[in-house]
Amino acid sequence: MDLGFALPVSGPWSSGESVRLVARRAEALGYSSLWTFQRLLHPLRADWGATYVSVQDPIVTLAHAAALTQRVRLGVAVLNAPYVPPIVLAKQLTTLDELSDGRLDVGLGLGWAAEEFEAVGIPRSERVGRTVETVECLRAIWGPDPVRFEGRYVNVPEAIVQPKPVQQPHPPLLMGGSVPAALERVGRLADGWVSSSRQDLRRVGQDIDTVRTAAERAGRDPGVLRFVVRGVVRLGSEVIDREGRRRLLTGSVDQVQQDLETLGEQGVTEVFVDPNFSPDVVFPSADPAGSLGTALELLEQLAPSIRPGA
Repeated sequence: MDLGFALPVSGPWSSGESVRLVARRAEALGYSSLWTFQRLLHPLRADWGATYVSVQDPIVTLAHAAALTQRVRLGVAVLNAPYVPPIVLAKQLTTLDELSDGRLDVGLGLGWAAEEFEAVGIPRSERVGRTVETVECLRAIWGPDPVRFEGRYVNVPEAIVQPKPVQQPHPPLLMGGSVPAALERVGRLADGWVSSSRQDLRRVGQDIDTVRTAAERAGRDPGVLRFVVRGVVRLGSEVIDREGRRRLLTGSVDQVQQDLETLGEQGVTEVFVDPNFSPDVVFPSADPAGSLGTALELLEQLAPSIRPGA
């Protein structure tokens, strides 16, 4: 199982200097990937949590990280597919894949925030249909020229659309989701699944089985699918869930290492540690240097280069 790390995109620790430091250090320590996520706004009269108050653009941040690194893969978990026309998204992603020499992983989600749908001018009721159509349209755009796509929401007239991605036939398309219908959609359409920050990791094996079963029913090979978990790690203190059990990836370094092994045994192919979802790191009033220091300590303590068996 591979281990990745999230770039500083949220809250006080997010800055150009921090992105440069984390990207270079993570690659040097043997991490396999760097990750970002998307959030467009935070409503004035709502509380989505500190993580979502201030968030950098994920594609721009990954492009910056691409110029700083040579080996690590670059992932976004996730972009909300309905927010942008597929032809625009395809151009951005293709360019990033080209500039990174084929290191891009693309996570796509439906989107959930009514306020963001209002801001981008897309009805929230269309999110499932638009996401499915985006996946289909991206694959058409990344296929042979001339490209032509006709859908319910999207039309691309017959045209040459170049360049094409370095990765062929295209960068891996992962999809998010946690309910059975979403997991089945992943199995039918995507190259893999990426979990949310609130995923119950004690049942991740069951969720993976749901995806694999749906893939088999669709005539696809479940053995080639990837299963990526966002790891909300809390070192030094155990977080207790509603059933009174320790939440996985919390506690001592040894406990977290054992949890990582357990996730691998359940079929997870990659975990990326994400300090952007740690209150100690992203609380708006936190000291930026302290937030960065907390994240860097996590980066060092869980480094693949010092993990047992590495």
